[in-house]
Amino acid sequence: MNLSVKHLKAFKALAGEKNFTKAASQCHLTQPALSVLIQNLEELVGAKLFERNTRNVTLTPEGRLFDAFADKLLDDFEHALNELQQHVSKKAGHVIVAALPSVTVGSLIPAVAHFNRIYPGVSVAFIDVTADECLALVKARKADFAVTFVGENHPELVSQPLCSDAFYVVCSIDHPLAKKKKLRQRDMLRFPVIQFVRSTSIRQHLDASFYPEKLITQMEVANLSTVAGLVANNMGISIVPGLSLFLYTKPSIAIIPLELELPNRMISLVQSRDRVQSVAAQALIAHLRDTIRH
Repeated sequence: MNLSVKHLKAFKALAGEKNFTKAASQCHLTQPALSVLIQNLEELVGAKLFERNTRNVTLTPEGRLFDAFADKLLDDFEHALNELQQHVSKKAGHVIVAALPSVTVGSLIPAVAHFNRIYPGVSVAFIDVTADECLALVKARKADFAVTFVGENHPELVSQPLCSDAFYVVCSIDHPLAKKKKLRQRDMLRFPVIQFVRSTSIRQHLDASFYPEKLITQMEVANLSTVAGLVANNMGISIVPGLSLFLYTKPSIAIIPLELELPNRMISLVQSRDRVQSVAAQALIAHLRDTIRH
């Protein structure tokens, strides 16, 4: 037999009322049922917890010792139950999201900020890494889910399209391309371009679209903000995802839509196939679908 909350509450009721009839009424039990619970508890503990006489019931020395234990056990139980209820009601929780940097700065942070205003007790942490690293974090259960580009099939993952990400040319307003309304892929082949490093999904998508031809690489960088600084200071042109355009909305930068041979990059919400998400994670996933999808 295992110790239960029912045993503890029966013990506390009898210790407080010092009377079986009153304690049974407090516990919504019959007196015989309460007596059985107390007897079972004493057998489990291995000692008498109450002295019984015709007038009242008092605690034995072991009963007084157990009384303190019972208080702590009930407090711990109530705390654990309350914490669980907080999580279930989305008043508390912690969610870890792996995401592409371009997605994080462009759409994810504003969406999560809105989510936090609705559920202020739920904390959200970001891990902004490459597409391959996003998937690896989900597989290793180091992230609850990812918002990323998925280039190939992963049987252990479930991927759901979230939004489409177009590409744009960014350049100084003094550049020859700055006056163009729209650019095609072939227009870019004669200009040196600030490219992203090969490990990024941005670079991989562009390389695949331009293949078998190649862009002229002026330099390679890893961060979107670095590209923004270089372009703003007329140190080159680049091709960037639409989700990051707010970094380039400056008077000194021209933004021109680019028509690629490949379809737009699809950003997906990726989860482990066999993982049951927490209530907080489920709420955030639903919120992202509602606010980012376009």
